[in-house]
Amino acid sequence: MWNALKATAEVGKHTSILDLFAQDPGRAEAFSLHALDLLFDYSKTQIDDTARNVLIDLAKAAGVEARREAMFTGEKINETEGRAVLHTALRNLDGDAVLVDGQDVMPGVLDTLVRMGALADEVRGSGFTDVVNIGIGGSDLGPAMAYRALAPYCDGPRCHFVSNVDAADIADTLRGCDPEKTLFIVASKTFTTIETMTNARTARAWLQDNGVSTDGRFFALSSNAEAAGDWGIPSTRVLGFEDWVGGRYSLWGPIGLSLMIAIGPDGFKAFLRGGQSMDRHFRAAALHENMPVLLALVGLWHNQGLGQTTRAVLPYDNRLSRLPAYLQQLEMESNGKSVAMDGTAVPVHTGPVVWGEPGTNGQHAFYQLIHQGTRVVPCEFMVAAEGHEADLRHHHDLLIANCLAQSEALMRGRSLDEARAIMAAKGLTGDELDRQARHRVFPGNRPSTTLMMPKLTPEVLGQIIALYEHRVFVEGVILGINSFDQWGVELGKELATSLGPLVSGDVPAGDKDASTQALLGYVKRYS
Repeated sequence: MWNALKATAEVGKHTSILDLFAQDPGRAEAFSLHALDLLFDYSKTQIDDTARNVLIDLAKAAGVEARREAMFTGEKINETEGRAVLHTALRNLDGDAVLVDGQDVMPGVLDTLVRMGALADEVRGSGFTDVVNIGIGGSDLGPAMAYRALAPYCDGPRCHFVSNVDAADIADTLRGCDPEKTLFIVASKTFTTIETMTNARTARAWLQDNGVSTDGRFFALSSNAEAAGDWGIPSTRVLGFEDWVGGRYSLWGPIGLSLMIAIGPDGFKAFLRGGQSMDRHFRAAALHENMPVLLALVGLWHNQGLGQTTRAVLPYDNRLSRLPAYLQQLEMESNGKSVAMDGTAVPVHTGPVVWGEPGTNGQHAFYQLIHQGTRVVPCEFMVAAEGHEADLRHHHDLLIANCLAQSEALMRGRSLDEARAIMAAKGLTGDELDRQARHRVFPGNRPSTTLMMPKLTPEVLGQIIALYEHRVFVEGVILGINSFDQWGVELGKELATSLGPLVSGDVPAGDKDASTQALLGYVKRYS
């Protein structure tokens, strides 16, 4: 299955992107796709008609369409855990039946959404000024990212997000809060996550130390209502979710409570509606007209085809500053696997290393490597046509100009002759001219995509997140892996549990390796 891609990519790596535009005046339109409110432009890549056809054939051969339908209809496609994968049901606002083991899950989903709305309205009208969401991983990254992204729509209490077990995280957060006016959300599916529960106990102690009753100050987002009750949170303030919703896909349900409190139930429903509209596009559109599929295929072309193993996510929107980290978890936890569904080794590299920063900040940090470094880094630009600050339109115009300039510069580059002309204009001659010119050469022919939107609204953000979720799904299907488990996070957690008593000095560290023993010894000298 991979041989055709590798053969085509071998030709593609020597293809000039500028030549592709010269050969086809309609390339920009032919290699762009409009869907819903979004425009996806992948014309500044080395993908041509032949490569695109090979990639679509790859998706067909992997059974993407059948697997897609299996996901939406509640089949247990998370085979290693025996679970359905139905985060899409959380944004199925119209309530069409979705069956798991013959039972329609939508009545429960919609009932939970109503309960979330009632609790959000209660908090928004209660006089609380601050809400602290305590969670980690998917219980933190999603709501923290979306809260910042939708700042212009936030008219409720201020929201804060505590995730790290490092005491600095919660201490710095609580320092700016009034105990009398602060509410806490404890987000843990099992209600046993060590980082989350440690922070929750610290939050409870903070209230008690300040003479504030903990009654009515905590919500639990958990499937373990019994454990939450034992902790002191009544069932009326517990919102649960099913095992067919993975943590990194859980923003659409109870994990999104902090976002709903911030932007209101109507704003949250607009966010869900955006995700639902992308679900419908993904489920119905043909592969060659399907935005999540094409986004996935471009990623496979660069990673598995051309061997470009990292991916820079570059949103030109400061409010999307946490999106790269969110997508980092979404993609690397989902597709960072080495074993196929059947238990055999995957024959190709799997997920890319995902990273990034918002523009224009990144231009003054790592773009040097992207433009002139020895590694090719495919870049995914993102920008809105309109900002929220109408009286500062000139700022946004500069932002867009920088975004478009970077993708053009990556493609176009600068030749040695052009660099020599620049140095000659500065008065340099001879060997010094040549030496200085070589430092100013840009190789160009470096790929990028651009995702454009009219304006970053709750509905548009929903479209973007669902787009990337489905992209991850498509890549996982083609790679033949399970994108919905995460066994790779388990071993470190297990070892951390055993290391706890060693760090505190309660037991000897004789069974640990020499390096770990030496590091423990250093800690003990200062503790």
